[in-house]
Amino acid sequence: MRIAVQALGTRGDIQPFLALAIALKARGHTVSFATDQRFAPLIARYGIATRPLPGDLIDLMETPAGRRGLTGGVLAKRALLKAVRPAIRAQLDAQAAAVENPEAIVYHPKAIGARHLAERLGIPAFVALPIPALTPTRAFPSPLLPFRTLGPFNALSHRLVAGAERWLFGAEIAAFRANLGLTGRLSRHPVTTLYAYSPLLVPTPADFGPDVVVTGSWDLVETPDWTPPPALEAFLSAGPPPVYIGFGSMPARDPVALANLAVEALLRTRTRGLLATGWGGLEPGRLPPGVYALGEAPHDWLFPRMAAAVHHGGAGTTMASLRAGLPTIICPVLGDQPFWARHVEALKVGLSPGRLNSLTVKSLARAIDTAVEDIAMRRRAILLARDLLLAPSGTTRAAEAIEARVPSPRTAPAQR
Repeated sequence: MRIAVQALGTRGDIQPFLALAIALKARGHTVSFATDQRFAPLIARYGIATRPLPGDLIDLMETPAGRRGLTGGVLAKRALLKAVRPAIRAQLDAQAAAVENPEAIVYHPKAIGARHLAERLGIPAFVALPIPALTPTRAFPSPLLPFRTLGPFNALSHRLVAGAERWLFGAEIAAFRANLGLTGRLSRHPVTTLYAYSPLLVPTPADFGPDVVVTGSWDLVETPDWTPPPALEAFLSAGPPPVYIGFGSMPARDPVALANLAVEALLRTRTRGLLATGWGGLEPGRLPPGVYALGEAPHDWLFPRMAAAVHHGGAGTTMASLRAGLPTIICPVLGDQPFWARHVEALKVGLSPGRLNSLTVKSLARAIDTAVEDIAMRRRAILLARDLLLAPSGTTRAAEAIEARVPSPRTAPAQR
């Protein structure tokens, strides 16, 4: 089977789709992966054919204007939206150019042209996300909204959030559909939804239909030839396991001040720490003994060597820290991150001292103390990690769901 994968976003968005692409390739399928060209070397490392898509949106998010738009008020968000529109038009055109006669398309919702391309080609489409944010349910409100519950309005909140794409980029999508020869504003093409998270973290709602499959997480096993820097090995060997602190590409208002805050919290708790600088979320200066700054390392290698993890609560990072059995401290910024913070607290395997941009030395130090010293929390985290590791493979379940829904040449209806 020829399968086109289209995914855009940060590495946390891309990595689960790469794990699925590897699983599909191992099952004998021909896979092409269209994504931001900066991830091409990572994908090529696993022998997956890549199709470059522009990275203008990610570049924009890393600018001061982009950071203001994500964390600021209405005027900042309007300015960001105005700047985003040309990038959306370029992205849609690039998605169309990246498609080469596939039999199915698997895509991240940020690759907004994919479902329209599937309609044009008359092939099955599979939208995937590591959070239950695409299907209306009465069980909880949209994970993209900062509410624990909206009661009878839970399902409505999902529909309102799902409509945001049309409200924000309706003109761009309409023009794209017209270029494809499609009529109407919205795709009527049926789409199967694949949720790449574990039902151990969020039980599957009873009102999910047969077009929704909760597969379990799609975990990328990093290449075994990754070698840690000697300085990192020496740091880890020099004392007890440190606390991981990293916020990936999240838009901290002042990365230098945030790094200083993290260091001060570690000093107050007399805890060793590892600062992951990521894409600029932390910019540490001179560090005291017992604190180490690291640019990048595979989570599946690094996290088992930590005492606890402090991060923003992205779905992938949350899953990685829980799978490693770590008490997890989530300081959310946006999107689904507060949702995962609430679920980690509900499972009593971690806590949230508040949003990243309102974090204080006192609140972070208190959270670190709890995560490191609470034996019951650590025991629950270890038991959850055991259950996650024993669960069926999420990529295998996803691949089986795709195979079951794509007609084979022997069963496809005859063409007239």
